[in-house]
Amino acid sequence: MIVNLLVGGPVSDWPDDLADHLRQAADDEVWVGADYGAVRLVKYGVKPVLAVGDFDSSTAEEIQLVKEKATKSVIRPKKEDVTDTMLALRYIIQELQFDKIVIYGATGARLDQLLSNLFFVLMPEFKPYCEQIELVDKWNTVKFHLPGTHRLAKLSTTRYLAFVCLNAVADLHLYDAKYQLDGVDFAEPISLSSNEFVGNTTSFSFQSGVVCTIQCHD
Repeated sequence: MIVNLLVGGPVSDWPDDLADHLRQAADDEVWVGADYGAVRLVKYGVKPVLAVGDFDSSTAEEIQLVKEKATKSVIRPKKEDVTDTMLALRYIIQELQFDKIVIYGATGARLDQLLSNLFFVLMPEFKPYCEQIELVDKWNTVKFHLPGTHRLAKLSTTRYLAFVCLNAVADLHLYDAKYQLDGVDFAEPISLSSNEFVGNTTSFSFQSGVVCTIQCHD
């Protein structure tokens, strides 16, 4: 099953087809809302299986609407050591069966939230599930990878490809992308941006660390 998680990033950064997707969910997917993302879901007529957040940017009427429409709502009374997105993921992992978690609304104007939504996969509670998590917006699709050999399929809507080392990464090989690497170590986080597919797939491998790949277009 696919769990779609909508968080509170700007609607202007949603994928072009997301509004239609909200209205026509497939049988093998459910929706979860984090903070104002839950409000947006119910306003689109979607019944979230879970709504999580402090809802500090929502009105009392919006919070009541979420409580009425969501299968389960968790209105946290105070700030914690995790963001609303992380808290929603915690509940998803604990309570739902999933093959993949797709997060929408996780990027946008605020760089602090963007960085939070990239680096949370390094936390011990989320790292084991990171290969099942994707971030998707109007321009980018982000996937996370643990050590091993991987083959990535090109998306028809994207042109560029980045390999981002989120921490120290050892023995990174880029085998058949436009720009290749042959067993390079990176001691610090780095974004190897503006690479490209040569064919419909590309393969890469590394021995330790966490790498995220970003397929994107202008």
